[in-house]
Amino acid sequence: MSCHRRVQQFWKKMGRWSSDKNLDLNNCALNAVDIMELTTVISLLPDLEEIDLSWNDSIGGALEPLALQFKHLQELKVLQLNSCRLTTKDVACLGEALEGIPHLEILDLSWNTGIGGTLSLLTSKILKGSKLQTLKVTDCGLTPEDGKSVAQLLSRIYCLKILDLSINRKLGYSLKNIAQELQFVSGLQVLNLNTCGLEQDGFQSLDTAFQYLSELRTLDVSCNKLIGGVFQCLAGHLASLSNLEILNLHQCCITEEDMVVLSQIIPLLSNLQELNLSSNTSVGISTYHLLSRLRFLPKLTSVLLNNCALQHDSFVFLAEAASHLPELKILDLSSNKCVGGNLKLILKALHLDSKIQELRLSSCSLVDEDLVDLALIIQAGHLAQLKHLDFSYNNSISDQGWETFCGSTPALGQLSELDISRRPSSRCSCGEWLGKLLSALSQLLLFTDLELNGWLFSVAQQKLLEDFRGNKKRNVRFNL
Repeated sequence: MSCHRRVQQFWKKMGRWSSDKNLDLNNCALNAVDIMELTTVISLLPDLEEIDLSWNDSIGGALEPLALQFKHLQELKVLQLNSCRLTTKDVACLGEALEGIPHLEILDLSWNTGIGGTLSLLTSKILKGSKLQTLKVTDCGLTPEDGKSVAQLLSRIYCLKILDLSINRKLGYSLKNIAQELQFVSGLQVLNLNTCGLEQDGFQSLDTAFQYLSELRTLDVSCNKLIGGVFQCLAGHLASLSNLEILNLHQCCITEEDMVVLSQIIPLLSNLQELNLSSNTSVGISTYHLLSRLRFLPKLTSVLLNNCALQHDSFVFLAEAASHLPELKILDLSSNKCVGGNLKLILKALHLDSKIQELRLSSCSLVDEDLVDLALIIQAGHLAQLKHLDFSYNNSISDQGWETFCGSTPALGQLSELDISRRPSSRCSCGEWLGKLLSALSQLLLFTDLELNGWLFSVAQQKLLEDFRGNKKRNVRFNL
């Protein structure tokens, strides 16, 4: 009973719900005293299965006494230490503790930039046949030597399903080592190499690995600007990833030659649900119209084409393909100027039972005519499930255009977020349509977020905003 009271008092002090199996102290601003007390409390919870101490800076350099308790938690399956400012000593202590945790399935050390160059102190302690299924080390300042230690670990953890090495810019130099060992984790479902400093030869080395990863569901190689031009070398095995559901090629400097290959490969990925080609200008200017072939991917729920230099022809092909995508929920066409004056092309593809929930049209050079067409579609009920709508940075729309849109807003019963901001460099007085907009939004019970950056408000309009925000029945966040 005494032990139970100590545990309950600790939970109460932390302001968290008590649990014998889940220790969640994420973002609790733990201090040195709390950590010492936590050390004694953990010893009273032998049945713990999950520990989350993320976003507590004071843990850094003080993990050793806690780690000594970890190895006595025989049922521990989840350990999360994101952004704890872990040190080399902490990594070494944690490595020693992992030897005594036989059932650990999830280990997340992300956002600890101080552990770069020391990861082998931990990975070398993970025994062969470990049950580890998830390993995340996002933005940990990993070095090529760390990459080699990860490669060595892969040959010992056959159960691995999620490997997240993202935002470790020096890791690309060791990708060949990692790629060679991926054959041992044939059940891998998620491979995240976002912003890893991949170069052409390193990315090309994945070709052989793909033939072993038949269970892969997510492949993210985004923000690796040096891999463009080698997709031809990966064509055969990339096309064999028949279970792939998420493909992220955002900002990969894809070339027109790559587009030829991708136009042949992507339509073969029949289970693909999310496709991100943003910030690749070749997508819009290539004569090989990948976008027209999206019609062969009926399971697509998300298509992100932000800043793809879409031309009129490519936009037409996309619009035609969209009519064959019954599950589409997210469409991002931001920063494609050709959309302005042509929005009706994509709107015509929407059916009465459209599932679109997020539509992003930021910086698309929209004009009044586009908002008229959009208002008609809204009033016809084709966007009944829309939750997020982004019109920001479309400075060519007049007060009349905004008023037309505001008149249709009450029909967006599911809308929760609306962004109609202007660029800070082009501030403009807000028209009389603001009152109509606020009146319409007051009818939307799920609405929570309104972005109005770049607009100048009269005294009367400021009063309208204050009254709307002060309504206790509403809980709307403004960004003015």
